[in-house]
Amino acid sequence: MSIVITGATGELGRLVIADLLAAGVPADGITAVARNPEKAAGLVEQGVRLLVADYDQPDTFDGAFQTEDRVLLVSASDVGRRVTQHAVVIDAARAAGVAQVAYTSIFDAPNTNFGLAQDHRETEQLILDAGLPYTFLRNDWYNEAPGVAGDLQGTVERGVVANGVSPDARLASAARADYAAAAAVVLSTEGHLNKAYELSGDTAWTYPEFAAEVSRQSGKTVVHQFLGRDENAAMLTSVGIPQPFAEILAEVDEAISHGALAGSPGDLSRLIGRPTTPLADTITATLR
Repeated sequence: MSIVITGATGELGRLVIADLLAAGVPADGITAVARNPEKAAGLVEQGVRLLVADYDQPDTFDGAFQTEDRVLLVSASDVGRRVTQHAVVIDAARAAGVAQVAYTSIFDAPNTNFGLAQDHRETEQLILDAGLPYTFLRNDWYNEAPGVAGDLQGTVERGVVANGVSPDARLASAARADYAAAAAVVLSTEGHLNKAYELSGDTAWTYPEFAAEVSRQSGKTVVHQFLGRDENAAMLTSVGIPQPFAEILAEVDEAISHGALAGSPGDLSRLIGRPTTPLADTITATLR
């Protein structure tokens, strides 16, 4: 049996593997799936097994899995193409009859109606249709996402965080490390099959609160500027984001304004056995 991590050289995948190793999972009981073996060299040096495979090359997944394997399918980043990419992994998992497919979905996927969530709903359905034992890890926003701490230096320099999220809307984000820890738990312990976890931060925050915290920690005044949907999309394209994706992101901001990512049911902190990482802590670490 192996715990197989797709997207293993990405920021989330690496953290999941680190958590599995810290929990005592033998390195040779973990398989890292990566397109580029050079990027996986550090994992191999730790004794982790490597499978070189590509979502866009289905034959590279032929015979990739064994019946006892537990597979973490980390969602691909290519919006609009990733359902087809995910299907490659799901088909290989079904052919092997794997013991578990855990998938990094989006918070409240069945009820979240913005376009970015569609790929996740379709992928969840593919897994269900395949009859595979599943665990859906429905992740809320990341503290480190662009527009939050992902562009913190630029935010400080500009003195403004501009987006289409209304000032009173709340966002229950958590740190990438929190989501990785949850994935490691459901892959390495029992009792998580055929369950969906709604994963979010313990405390939801507003963008004016975010701006105030950045101001406090950086010593420079930062304010939140609310933009209408069209203005928001235009701003996003002005910084180099392609128009179709800018429209998708503007739609997400509008959904956040309506409370789509504000829920804090506590699944994440219960899974990882500790409170989730406060946004203020991520700001501190990023400013360092």
